[in-house]
Amino acid sequence: MSTEAMGTYTAKLTDGPLEGKTIRTEFLESGDPRARLEIPADSGKHYIYQRSSGIEFDAGGQANRPTAVDYRYLEAVFK
Repeated sequence: MSTEAMGTYTAKLTDGPLEGKTIRTEFLESGDPRARLEIPADSGKHYIYQRSSGIEFDAGGQANRPTAVDYRYLEAVFK
């Protein structure tokens, strides 16, 4: 399935080392927001963020899909 068909939303990082940042990410094929995000960082490290309860919808857009979802910091993984 193409990215255009699945759509994208804004992931708002609410705490941890990337607090205050936002990233664009794709919905799952089911149309749901992702439960976890793995965000690459320097030297093979990546941050894991987990979906939290904050969710926003655009009143003028598709009401069945959120436009933004909050994610909380879970851990950093070093390779």
